[in-house]
Amino acid sequence: MTSLPFDFESISLDWLHTKPGAKWNRTPEAIAAWVADMDFAPAPAITAALTRAIETADLGYPDWRTIIGGSGATDAFIERCAARYGWNIDAAETREFNDVVQVIQLVLHTCTSPGDGVVVHTPGYPPFFNSIDASGCRVVPLRAQRTESSPTGWSFDYDELEATLRAQPAKVLLLCNPQNPTGHVFPEAELRTISALAERHDLLIISDEIHADLIYAPFVHRPIALFAPDRTVTIHAASKAFNLAGMRYAIAHFGSPRARKGADALPEHILGATNLMAAVAVEAAWRDGDEWLTAVTAHLGRQRLLLAELLAEQLPDVGYVPPAATYLAWLDCRALEFDGEGLGDDPSQSFLAAGVRLSEGPNFGSEGIGFARLNFATSSTILREIVSRMATLRG
Repeated sequence: MTSLPFDFESISLDWLHTKPGAKWNRTPEAIAAWVADMDFAPAPAITAALTRAIETADLGYPDWRTIIGGSGATDAFIERCAARYGWNIDAAETREFNDVVQVIQLVLHTCTSPGDGVVVHTPGYPPFFNSIDASGCRVVPLRAQRTESSPTGWSFDYDELEATLRAQPAKVLLLCNPQNPTGHVFPEAELRTISALAERHDLLIISDEIHADLIYAPFVHRPIALFAPDRTVTIHAASKAFNLAGMRYAIAHFGSPRARKGADALPEHILGATNLMAAVAVEAAWRDGDEWLTAVTAHLGRQRLLLAELLAEQLPDVGYVPPAATYLAWLDCRALEFDGEGLGDDPSQSFLAAGVRLSEGPNFGSEGIGFARLNFATSSTILREIVSRMATLRG
């Protein structure tokens, strides 16, 4: 058997339970398969870059450019977008931030008014709903439909959205590309449909593309900014693909002049500044981490298929479509029964009692009732134990 360049299988529950972060520390009695952190150590290129930064003995003010242009991670991002997605952007249109949700809230704050509609593909990432609510806006849902004929298993009815927007106009389309939690990858034709719809209804597109590097062949990522360059704010981070959520780094490209003007009108220091070590880690990931990323994506691709096998064997009543992207499984538990009764609106509570922490489906909107989200970014041994514990609920 050919050895892999990186070992994603030799992790143990004992080691994971020593981690101080939120994923493993919140429910120490259970296997953690909820929040979107991988269980793996970071890429060696990242830890080496952080070590070098510490060894310089200079943790003072970095000599970066002004807010327009940012740190060296900005240069790495621009080069990566051109090479990986064929998307050529100007550094003057980028800004660095602490995380993706910060950018979403900034744009909603500067570009909407209370009562404005915000279109969201649902089920959706919970902070989307929180951000819309905090801005005083209203959610305009575009509901996912389970579709056997779709390559990803999911589809959305844009004709229905068109009719909704004619009756109740909206101001923003908040996109998760690829989509969380379904793992749907938007093909070019669908992105063109969204872009044309946004043009007809004058929608600003905020596109969270944080999962862009975690896509399984034959699917490919296409930034929506390629098709709606002047009405898009696109947000990226290395946090999901390279397991760096705690570094607190995101970058946004403001293709929309209106959104860029709104961001630049804020006081210079109100949003803070990029952390030195975060910029070092992210630049290393985007410049030198692709060998690790290729290996981890291959491992995750096997995990998503292994999960399908395990569920078919042990929990056949759970609906599951292997995602086209992300390491997150959207599980339909509505037909699952325990002692002759269903698991209710939030099946994650029953699974927690069985020793597995999953993400609560209802947090993803009303379409999440009866669902749970499972993070399979772990070893195959631990994934087998996760499903084995879940299966103790099978009636």
